[in-house]
Amino acid sequence: MQKTYTFHVNGMHCNACVVLTESELSEVSGISGVKASLNDFSVEVTGDFSARGGSASGGGDTPEAVAEYLSTVLKPHGYTLSLQKEEHLVKWSDFRIALPIAVGFVFVFFILQKLGIVNLINVSKVNYGTAFIIGLVASVSTCMAVVGGLVLSMSANFAKENDPSISLRASNMRPQILFHIGRLASFFILGGVIGALGSTFQLGTIGTFILSFIVAIVLLILGINLLDVFPWAKKLQPTIPSFIGKRVHGLKNINHTLTPLLVGVATFFLPCGFTQSMQIYTLTTGSFLTGSLIMFSFALGTLPVLSLLSFSSLGIHKKAQSGIFFKTAGLIVIFFGIFNLINALVGAGIIPPIFNF
Repeated sequence: MQKTYTFHVNGMHCNACVVLTESELSEVSGISGVKASLNDFSVEVTGDFSARGGSASGGGDTPEAVAEYLSTVLKPHGYTLSLQKEEHLVKWSDFRIALPIAVGFVFVFFILQKLGIVNLINVSKVNYGTAFIIGLVASVSTCMAVVGGLVLSMSANFAKENDPSISLRASNMRPQILFHIGRLASFFILGGVIGALGSTFQLGTIGTFILSFIVAIVLLILGINLLDVFPWAKKLQPTIPSFIGKRVHGLKNINHTLTPLLVGVATFFLPCGFTQSMQIYTLTTGSFLTGSLIMFSFALGTLPVLSLLSFSSLGIHKKAQSGIFFKTAGLIVIFFGIFNLINALVGAGIIPPIFNF
């Protein structure tokens, strides 16, 4: 018999988590409907679990047993389900490690800025080194949650369909290689399209200021959310419509040799705040080549961590779920957001230059 259950999702921190939770649970046998919400960090599940045997929590279709069963599905992605909402506790001790690391990162960034390798001080001249570094930061935060979960799911699906004529190692590596090729190619081509689109609007000083301001605000919201100090701020994070993210996650179930390539291309449209902020900035370049290289550099920055996740058994996905990872990334992102905001105001002539490097 179909029953509807409502559970609290522990570990949910952004709209990408909503998409991932819904996508993974919707594939569980017996479930006919899933609806997750970031407003109260919950998920509503409709399904028939009566055929399942009992568990340590009781009968197979009791709320406790269903929560325990579905938690095993979500746990590899860093989420668990519970009947009662867990009290939000801020682990302030994480800042003892996160703050020095973030300060060290900012210091190194300023050194690179002084050497001319990266450029964030003048928002109109953000270069490829800066985009690469932002990609590195994104890869251990929201990209890990958004793309990392997709990579893990895709790996599991293709592991079930190994071609007997191909060695196990080769059959496991080929989908991952195609995925990363598709991701890099799509960021280069579609980044160029966005850059060229910006030229048709002939963005002036006001238009550039508005888009730069939006980028700064998105980064600040991302950074605050990653700190996991103010739960209410998670509702402010902008994202693309969730149905797009669901369609992208659904692609991993298509059994075709080129599916990993297609999934890699589709990651350009996933609800990742970092990707969206870089896409907005790319619009201000007004150039196909510049837009292509900016987005390609960003994707290249995410490659090291996502590659480790794809080709190794280091368990990096679980390590990245730690509070220290997220808080360090959050502090660095807030730094990027504040500097972008200052640069936007300076570029518009609203305030005088504050920093001189």
